[in-house]
Amino acid sequence: MKSGFLLSKNKWLSNADILILIVFCSIPLFLSFPYRVNIFLSWEGAYRLYLGQVPYKDFGLPMGLTYWVVPAIFFKIFGPYMLSLIKAQVLMNLICGLSFRGILKKIKIADGIRIAVMIIFCLSYILINFWPWYNNSVIIYELAGLNFLFGYFIREKKTRFYFLIAAAFFLFLSFFTKQDGGFLGFAIASALIAYHAIITKKWKGFFFFFITYSIIGFIIIYPFTKYGFGYWFNHGQPPHTARFSVQDLLNEIFVESQWIKFYLLLIAFIVVFKFRNNKRFFFDTQEMLFLILTLGILAEALIFGMTSYTPPDNNIFFHSFALAYILTGLSQITGIDINRVGNFIGLSLLILFWWSAGYWQYINRIIARVIPPAPAPVVTNDSIRPENVINEHTYMLNLDTTHYEDESTWATIDSMPAFRKIYLPPSTVAGIQRLKQQPIFKNKNAEVLNMTELTPLDYELGYKIETGENYPLWYHLGVCMFNKQCDEFCEKIKNKHYDIVMFENIPSLNNFYPFRIRDSLNVYYNKVDSFLAPRRPTNGKIYIYSK
Repeated sequence: MKSGFLLSKNKWLSNADILILIVFCSIPLFLSFPYRVNIFLSWEGAYRLYLGQVPYKDFGLPMGLTYWVVPAIFFKIFGPYMLSLIKAQVLMNLICGLSFRGILKKIKIADGIRIAVMIIFCLSYILINFWPWYNNSVIIYELAGLNFLFGYFIREKKTRFYFLIAAAFFLFLSFFTKQDGGFLGFAIASALIAYHAIITKKWKGFFFFFITYSIIGFIIIYPFTKYGFGYWFNHGQPPHTARFSVQDLLNEIFVESQWIKFYLLLIAFIVVFKFRNNKRFFFDTQEMLFLILTLGILAEALIFGMTSYTPPDNNIFFHSFALAYILTGLSQITGIDINRVGNFIGLSLLILFWWSAGYWQYINRIIARVIPPAPAPVVTNDSIRPENVINEHTYMLNLDTTHYEDESTWATIDSMPAFRKIYLPPSTVAGIQRLKQQPIFKNKNAEVLNMTELTPLDYELGYKIETGENYPLWYHLGVCMFNKQCDEFCEKIKNKHYDIVMFENIPSLNNFYPFRIRDSLNVYYNKVDSFLAPRRPTNGKIYIYSK
């Protein structure tokens, strides 16, 4: 093709980002995965909804329930398996990518820049989120809501209010998934619709949005108020400390967030240039909506990185929004038309080189087979051999005694549908097989406490699950379970309420599974087995206790 050929002149090329999105979203369907840390939470919530249990009545939540709705639907369709979670995330990723694309289309970003930014979005955000997670779902629902909000902005007919209703609905789903990201998404939407109302002098949509949002919230929340809905806010049982801190925010601004500050610097230069060439820049509705959205996303990412600190890449979505604005601005300043195929290819190659970490780990596995890495030193009693192999991989000795089984030895348990195509440490696999032989599981009315990451055992072993509006969905002390619930578990253990208890001890985490429950088990129960927890590194252990 000639470099002068325009993407916008070809229907297939101008919509190539849809194909790119589908390809990236589909990759997890063809892979096997190691058991992911914390994925138990996704499975447990979806499984309880799959069983027909009612949130805040049959189990307590420190957040809304929306995060588990799509996984629960996929459990109904495909069965309560780990693979069903991956399939559910494929749909969520498609919604996420299409929403992001829809926003860029409505802002009328050039096709070449939109496709290039979609590549960034797929490499930085879609590719790493192949499991459902609330810090990801809250952003997906937010983007869907913002996409509908921009649909309202670009339409003039009365039907535009349908888009406003959809925007309010998805933005509330975002809040009912997780409070911090959901509130920040609502704040961005509020700023956008307020600016639009001021500029257009049309306030009907402004008030309609807030009233609709409130009505939707009331309709969704009201049915749960007759149960223990106060669990969401840990009502009546301290402590439930806020994660927001002014000092932490200042540290995030001045010590961390280098990329966000760099993008803000570039955006400032672009805004100054545009203002100097257009004194009415701040009254240009399209320009300002784009700017407010970009700045809002950067502010959200900065705060979100502090309030939702694990995993550390929760807020990585900001790159795509910032670069969409920056590339559009630079294209206008330099006069470079990214719609020209030659320019687009050059930009895409630079992006692929820049974001190579996303796909290189997969390519490197193949290269490592062809070009084996240098051998690592072998540690013996008092010597190291070979001592002359010193490089960036070997200059330090790994003396970590908590890493028991290398990931290369992990295996699947395809005989158990819930774990099919999921890799686990050999010790974990053997422990599950031994656990399955326990006679107690032949009694379907046995009282079982599974305080481990292996929540799919609920389905595989077939025991009944405890319920109650004060019963935590998961057992992370200070997050979903608080002192009141912890004391109740200790009392049940003291009274030998359970026939068998599975407890996971993770020494490196501060009371993830409460240490006092472990101590109570050691006093009142017999430890009959133990095996490694499915963690990387394998630094946790699962203990089996019986009366």
